[in-house]
Amino acid sequence: MKALRVLGYAIGSVLLLIILIAFLAYRSDIPAAEVEATYRTPESKFIQVSDSRMHVRKRGSGVPVFLIHGSFASLHTWEPWEDSLIQNFTTISIDLPGHGLTGPNKSGDYSQDYYRDLLFALADTLRIDTFYVAGNSMGGNVAWRMAIQRPDRVKKLILVDAAGAPKSPQPDTIQTNQKSTNRSRPWIFSVIANPTWGKLLTRFTPRFLFAINLKQVYANDSLINNVVTDRYYKLLLREGNRQATIERLTARQNFFGEVRDSLRTPTLILWGAQDSWIPLSNGERMHAAIPGSQLVVFPHAGHVPHEEIPEESVAVALAFLKKHQ
Repeated sequence: MKALRVLGYAIGSVLLLIILIAFLAYRSDIPAAEVEATYRTPESKFIQVSDSRMHVRKRGSGVPVFLIHGSFASLHTWEPWEDSLIQNFTTISIDLPGHGLTGPNKSGDYSQDYYRDLLFALADTLRIDTFYVAGNSMGGNVAWRMAIQRPDRVKKLILVDAAGAPKSPQPDTIQTNQKSTNRSRPWIFSVIANPTWGKLLTRFTPRFLFAINLKQVYANDSLINNVVTDRYYKLLLREGNRQATIERLTARQNFFGEVRDSLRTPTLILWGAQDSWIPLSNGERMHAAIPGSQLVVFPHAGHVPHEEIPEESVAVALAFLKKHQ
C-alpha cells in the first residue's frame, strides 16, 4: 500500500508539473491593433494587394529597392540598412503575409511563388516599373524567383544568406570554426512541420524557446537583447501569424526550389561565415550557379548580417547598387 501511495504521489506531482508548465507556456494571440500600436512606424502604410492587407514602409528617394525579410522576421529587420540606403535610394520594405503586421491572408497561400507574384502586384500598385531587390533567407528565395520571372523589371539583385542554392553532390565539409554545418533543417522548422508539435505551438509558445532560436541565427549572442527578442516574439504572436506559419511550413509547395543559371541579373551574394541555418557552402554553390555574381563573406556574422553587422554589410550593398546605376 505504501509503495502504491508513493507511486500515486509521484504521478500526481508529474501531472501537476505538466499542468504548471502548460499554464506558464500558454500564450494567446495578441490582437492586431495592439501589435500595430507598438510596431508600426510613421512611414507605415497598409495597402490592399490581392488578398492581403500588406504592411509596407517606403522611405527615401531615388531608385526603388525592395527589401524582403526571411522566415519569422518582419520589415524591421532591414531598419539599419534603410537608414543608410535612403540617402541614395527609395527603400520599400514589407511584412510578407503570415508575418509582422500584415498577418495571414485569405487564401492561405504562403508559397514563395505567391510572395513573388504579390510583390510584383505591389510594385504595380505603387506604379513602380523597374527596381532593385534584396532578400534574406526565405526572402532571398523570393528575390531570385522575381529576377528569373521578370528580368526586365528586376535590375539588380542582392541575396543575403539566401535559401535555394543548388544541392551539393557531396556532403558539406565540416568546418570547425563554424557553429554548425548540419545540412538538416533548423530544429524550429522541424518542430513546426510535425503535425502534433506544430499544433501545440499555435497555443503554447514560450518566449525562452524563441530566444534560443534567435541565438542560432546570430553569431554574436551579445547582440540579442530584450528589444530584439520581444519584437520577433510579439510579431509572431500577432493574431493569425502562428497558424499561418504552420500552414506555410507544412504545405511545402514551392518552399524549396533551386536557383538556376538562367538568372542573368547582376547579383551580389552576401553571407555570414558563421551561419548555422544555411551554411556558407550554400552561398558558394549559389555563387557558382549565377553567372557573373559576386560573393562577399563576413567572417564573424551569422544568418542575418544585415542585423548583426549592418554598417559593414550595407557598405558592400551600397557600392554594388551605386555601380553603373
